[in-house]
Amino acid sequence: MDFESLKIFCAVAAELGITQAAAKLGRVPSNVTTRIQNLEADLGAELFVRPGKRLHLSTAGERFLGYAQRLLALEAEARQVVAGAHDSGTLRIGSMESTAASRLPAPLAAFSRDRPDVRLEVTTGASQGLLDSLRIGRLDCAFVALPAGLDAAPALAALGLQAEGVWTEELLLLLPPHEQATSVSEVRTRTLAAFRPGCAYRGISEQALGIGTGPRWAIQEMGSYHAMVAAVAAGTCVSLLPRSVLDLATVPAGLRALPVCRAVTWLATRAGYGGPLFDAFRQALPRAVTP
Repeated sequence: MDFESLKIFCAVAAELGITQAAAKLGRVPSNVTTRIQNLEADLGAELFVRPGKRLHLSTAGERFLGYAQRLLALEAEARQVVAGAHDSGTLRIGSMESTAASRLPAPLAAFSRDRPDVRLEVTTGASQGLLDSLRIGRLDCAFVALPAGLDAAPALAALGLQAEGVWTEELLLLLPPHEQATSVSEVRTRTLAAFRPGCAYRGISEQALGIGTGPRWAIQEMGSYHAMVAAVAAGTCVSLLPRSVLDLATVPAGLRALPVCRAVTWLATRAGYGGPLFDAFRQALPRAVTP
């Protein structure tokens, strides 16, 4: 087993095709096939199956994928630490949509200006998915939120992760024009616009509104905050947004927002992860954590 074989395996697992993976890697398909066969012989297990026309990971392949990704992440981290590279390399950053929109543009621009040879790869998604990607080595760090009342340190430690608070967001419930509520408990609209499950802010809004314990609610899943604001403006639902995002949005007249709570945005990494490149990025972040 070698790192190049692991890279090839991960590429085939991502593309679920030898030809596609070979094109992505700049190799001929026969070479990719041979490397996969050698890896399977080394491991003593079949990593892929082809029940139809399309390639699929076998049960052993699914189990091995996470280990392969983590090994490659550790290799990249080790090379960076040994080289002491502050001004070159790649940093893979995960972020909630809200953080990417309202908090990251300025520090990312400044970091890229100071270190033009560093490649920043930014992936957005729900907090749970980001933590999963971080844990298996697809990301180097991620900006996430956690469910209300959850102590970050032990919760993340159980996943082999660690985190530090970077920003505190004020979360607001945006109300449609006809909604006359002056507190969250008085809200009569019974549809919530939110991201898919796995979004920490969705969980916070469900808890604050008593969804699942009180009168029946409907949840309208959307892919962006712009769509959520539009849906609220149409009078069909309420939605929870950070104030920092709401300040960037064009909010139609007549919409009000009720304060719900504050939530910390955490910069999470794998436990023990570090290196000069990540340390430089971490130190470049402006911080605003409040009680």
